[in-house]
Amino acid sequence: MSADTASNEHYILPEQLCIGLYVHLDLSWTEHPFTFSSFKIKSLDQVATIQGLSLKRVRYSPSKSDSKPLPAPKPSDTPPPPPPPPLPRSEDPVFQAKQARMKRLEAQRIKSAACEKELLSAAKTIKSINQNIFSRPEEVKAEAGTLIKTIADSMLVDADVSIQLMADKVGGEDVYYHSLNVSLLSMMLAKELKAPAPVVQMVGMGALFHDIGELEIPDRIVRKQEALTKAEAALMQMHCEYGVNIAKRMNLPNEVLQVIAQHHERVDGSGYPNGVTAAQMSLLSRIVSLVNAYDKYCNPANPAKAMTPHEALSMMFAQQRNQFDQLAMSTFVRCMGVYPPGTIVVLSNGAMAMVVSVNTTKPLRPVVLVYDPSVPKEEAIVVDLEVEQDVSVTKTMRPQQLSSDAHAYLSPRKRMTYYFDTESGKVGS
Repeated sequence: MSADTASNEHYILPEQLCIGLYVHLDLSWTEHPFTFSSFKIKSLDQVATIQGLSLKRVRYSPSKSDSKPLPAPKPSDTPPPPPPPPLPRSEDPVFQAKQARMKRLEAQRIKSAACEKELLSAAKTIKSINQNIFSRPEEVKAEAGTLIKTIADSMLVDADVSIQLMADKVGGEDVYYHSLNVSLLSMMLAKELKAPAPVVQMVGMGALFHDIGELEIPDRIVRKQEALTKAEAALMQMHCEYGVNIAKRMNLPNEVLQVIAQHHERVDGSGYPNGVTAAQMSLLSRIVSLVNAYDKYCNPANPAKAMTPHEALSMMFAQQRNQFDQLAMSTFVRCMGVYPPGTIVVLSNGAMAMVVSVNTTKPLRPVVLVYDPSVPKEEAIVVDLEVEQDVSVTKTMRPQQLSSDAHAYLSPRKRMTYYFDTESGKVGS
């Protein structure tokens, strides 16, 4: 047996495998039937499968193992009878399961590409809205209504909404993604609160235009990464009033005007511009106030100050939940999952991964992109923990805690962007 003391990994013969060993299969991911290339052996069937892979030796980690390898056979020992020949891969149920995983992975890639296409289209629409809101207000109103209705119709078709993580700065239009993020997540939250379809659309319109007053604020203040001066902060707070005035000129509904006016208010009276409390806030305003705060924590003007999605939700729930509608807050936490998209996690098998999708009905079982150096980054394994019940999330990590290789592989997002697949009713981020 040879040892690699630096990595605490050893090599053993296939005959020494037993339950409890944490093994690393030095094969291409497509050349073995398991979900992961590194895992702890849990059954004799897994032992037999590994022994049938024609590996001359198997790498394992003593520190991650629950047991020691079996003794190596001595040359003088009577050799055991040869194992029966393995089944052809087309007939082997273990390899068939792997094929099914690979098909799900391909479907995930196709869905992500569809999400990206829809996201780009929506971002272009919002860019057009921002550019034409003063010159062609009626056209902009119709354009926004069509976008929100399309999203709402798709979202309301499917009982389960799955939030997915999109690539960083898709199309380079990240300046428009805040209003899109807030619209999508506010509509999702309204849906989960059992709001009727017209209300879901109305909250979407309010969220889409919630920051429209910022068009009247100098860009150097809106995009400033350092702390605002007292005068700048006072001017910035005027964007709520400016937005209401713009919305009135567009003849937007009163419900939308309320959202624009109140999206920085808090139910405990600590918000601005008027310090109103829950009794004076509409349900739509309470929804957008919560979602807007979350997205601002994840996507501040200065990316260096960004919280991870997990940190933002945890902080809001632990320290600020009295500022937000209680039912909206608890529902939002459930929808976004305990591990929101973009969260770096450690799995129960020791693998590091990034959450790329959350099913609102299974918040503890997200879909994750796994760091596996043996798999090319462009073919990275995406694992649905709802399907792979043997693996679970054990803890979260900050992106800065990743090794340089893992960080480059997982590419944690500097800015979080959300969208969903309108064909299947699945929400993506």
